[in-house]
Amino acid sequence: MATKPTKVLHITSYPPPRAGWGMRVYFLKQEMEKNGDVCEVLNIGKGRYITDADFVPVLGSLDYVKKVLRFRLKGFLIHHHLNGDSPKGFILTFLSLTISLLTFRRPVITFHAGPVQLYFPKHRAPKLTPVYKYIFRAAKYIVCNNQAVKDNIMTYGVKDKKIVPIQAFSTQYMQFEEQPLSDELNEIFANHFPAIVCYAAYRPEFFLEDMVKAFAKFHKEKPDSRLIMMGQTLGSDDIKKQMTELGFIDAVHFAGDMDHDQFLTLLSKSTFYLRTPFKDGVSSSVLESLSLNTPVVACENGSRPEGVIKYENQNIDDMAKVMLHTVDNLEEIKKTLKAPPIPDTIKTEIELIKKA
Repeated sequence: MATKPTKVLHITSYPPPRAGWGMRVYFLKQEMEKNGDVCEVLNIGKGRYITDADFVPVLGSLDYVKKVLRFRLKGFLIHHHLNGDSPKGFILTFLSLTISLLTFRRPVITFHAGPVQLYFPKHRAPKLTPVYKYIFRAAKYIVCNNQAVKDNIMTYGVKDKKIVPIQAFSTQYMQFEEQPLSDELNEIFANHFPAIVCYAAYRPEFFLEDMVKAFAKFHKEKPDSRLIMMGQTLGSDDIKKQMTELGFIDAVHFAGDMDHDQFLTLLSKSTFYLRTPFKDGVSSSVLESLSLNTPVVACENGSRPEGVIKYENQNIDDMAKVMLHTVDNLEEIKKTLKAPPIPDTIKTEIELIKKA
């Protein structure tokens, strides 16, 4: 007898931009649809107003409630994605969970990012404990990044068996076709060394002011170096002004948002990948870079995988020192770099969703 298709509504940020957990949901949607399941995305992210995209846009708070209810009445399982950094995210999650419970089905929650976030774990935001307890206890299953996050979730009185650590990185992330680059990027890789790629979101948790100061020190020692900054340029004016004042703005190329294939193409050509946020956990882009045999320089956050070259977060001198050490020892570092194991965790998550 044929298995009845699973119907799932993912409530999440979704590409574009092609970053973070949006990419995870993109792959999850692809794989579910290949299996004959019905998978819709209610996009609450920055790109939600784009037309002719493969998601359902959210046009306001009342529109959000109406659409969540409509999908529930059509039999869709709610799969809500959130992290501990966004008060707005708590409100949207609270609403979707309540609608799901009132229509007699417990939802699935995916709690993204690492074990230390703005309002997580409990000691960082004790007043939010009742909110977390409701969210975590209402869910049929909770997916999180790793055991450290699971341990923190359990402090809210959540049962061990309903929390499932599933690594965000999966085999699908490395399925890409090398893309042609712009003339300017080709010129950088052909004529400058080192050429460093950095993904930048212009938010405090990326510590970009510190990165600019560290790169200024690095650039004095390596004047032929170039920095390629990917990501939306919204909010970058202050950073550009700082780079101009420190005298190296001409050594920076702002590549903007790129699709996944372009992103991996850049990573594969980079001297090393620079990763500055502290609260990003392991980070899929770090694992992608290591898989491409591109060294990673990243701040120490307690979750970095083997092979990452770490500097002390917010220590500008240490950051510059580590970058210089990486370039000066590049050949040896690349020889000993090991690709991380890449399980098919998308398949594991789909199996869990089908049980819900």
